[in-house]
Amino acid sequence: MVDYLPIFFMLVIAILFAGISFVASSLVAPKKRPTDAKVAPYECGIIPTVEPPQRFPVRFYLVAMIFIIFDIEIIFIYPWAVVYGQLGVFGLVEMGLFALTLFIPFLYLISNGALNWGPGKSKPWKDMERTTDSTIEKVSREELSFKKWD
Repeated sequence: MVDYLPIFFMLVIAILFAGISFVASSLVAPKKRPTDAKVAPYECGIIPTVEPPQRFPVRFYLVAMIFIIFDIEIIFIYPWAVVYGQLGVFGLVEMGLFALTLFIPFLYLISNGALNWGPGKSKPWKDMERTTDSTIEKVSREELSFKKWD
C-alpha cells in the first residue's frame, strides 16, 4: 500500500489543481458582453460578404481520417522493413494483409467522393437545344462582337 501512496497524492494534487483552475478562471475572467463588433468575423481586415458555414463538411473529416490511417500505416511499415529479413514470407503476407485492410476502405472513400471538393460540375445547358440565346448566355456579348459570323 505504501508503494501506491505517491500515485494517490499525485491524483489528489491533479484534482485540486483542476478544481482551483476552474474556480479561478470563473472569478478572474472578464464577463462576456457580446456586441456586433465582437461577434463579427475578422479576416485580415476584410469584411466578409457571405456568412460562414456553421460547420465543416463531412468530407473534411473523411480526408483527415484518410491521412491518419496512412500515417498509422507508415508507422507500422518502418519497423517491419527493419526486421523484414527475419520475418520471411510470413512477414510479407502479414504486411500485405495489413496494407489490404487499409487500402480497401481507402478505395471505398474515394468511390464515395471523399476527395471531390468544391461544387458539382453540372452543366445545365447539356440537355438544352443549341440556339442563339443559349450560345449568348455561354459566351459574353463582348466576345461575340469581336467575332465575324458568316
